[in-house]
Amino acid sequence: MTVEKSLKSILRLKLPTDPRWVDLASISLEEVLTDHAYCEQKAATSCISLIQLYAGKEKLVNELAPIVTEEWGHFRQVLNELNRRGLKLGRQRKDVYVNALIPFQKKTGTDEDRLLDKLLFCALIEARSCERFKVLSEGLNDAYMRNFYRKFMVSEAGHYTLFINLADTYVDKKKVRERWKEWLAFEAEVLATMETRGDRMH
Repeated sequence: MTVEKSLKSILRLKLPTDPRWVDLASISLEEVLTDHAYCEQKAATSCISLIQLYAGKEKLVNELAPIVTEEWGHFRQVLNELNRRGLKLGRQRKDVYVNALIPFQKKTGTDEDRLLDKLLFCALIEARSCERFKVLSEGLNDAYMRNFYRKFMVSEAGHYTLFINLADTYVDKKKVRERWKEWLAFEAEVLATMETRGDRMH
């Protein structure tokens, strides 16, 4: 089974990306690449924040430290692609999707509850990014860009899995699965209310 075919069962997202999105993205490539670059920056920053918050959790620190480097490397790859095409890194814009997910995170409860939600929040963003990269890797007319995004797709699948595995390390697996189902259901509701725009990664 190919990576692409196995992703649907692995990610378990409840709502697929609107098929129109890839066509819109293909005509807004500069905006998509700019947004993608900032997404990679924010992913690196999120990992740094988790390391700072949970410095005493050895496995979390050791496994997220190289992800910081990898995510920043992804930013550089996207920046290089912009430069190669003679395009400019535009200004960072508000991430409506991520901001809509933030309120679902538990701010009260036990330390375990809060850690779980931070990890699942990151896992979900990686999962949706992976799914979007898959759409781009299959739907863009440019063969070079299809391959470009296939590499990102594979990488994001690994990051998603890492965050789920970290949750399983520090929290009872049954609790992880129950909360993950709640996150997936909420994310589907969020996505269903969002306008389909081609100038955003999410």
